[in-house]
Amino acid sequence: MREALEYAEFAATMGEVPVGAVVVDASGDIIGSGSNSPVGQCDPTAHAEIEALQMAGQRTNNYRLNGCTIYTTLEPCVMCAGAIVHARIQRLVFGARDLRFGGVRSKFQIADSELLNHRVEVVEGVLAVECQRLLQAFFEERR
Repeated sequence: MREALEYAEFAATMGEVPVGAVVVDASGDIIGSGSNSPVGQCDPTAHAEIEALQMAGQRTNNYRLNGCTIYTTLEPCVMCAGAIVHARIQRLVFGARDLRFGGVRSKFQIADSELLNHRVEVVEGVLAVECQRLLQAFFEERR
């Protein structure tokens, strides 16, 4: 999660909402990483989780990321939660909840929904205080 926080901090320096993500394989190696960049890329799908999943898929030469864990500083949105399920990620670890757009716990429960054919193990609250502080500082600076 500390690595994901570094990517979130980078996003903030670029004027993006500070969210970072890393994908770790079963042996503990980081195979994908990303930071929010929808503003800079003019791409509404350029979320940290999507970028991390894309990199991991390219590195493994497979869109299925069985046995992998994704760490993200903010609860994934519905789009990212769907991509995590589609990639067959084994475990999702996130820091702060997203009370407005959260697709895993706060608004929807996509990652471990019994309606889908794959369920992701969800762990929340890891380094939540640090993740939340980074987001609060970012938005306070803009007000």
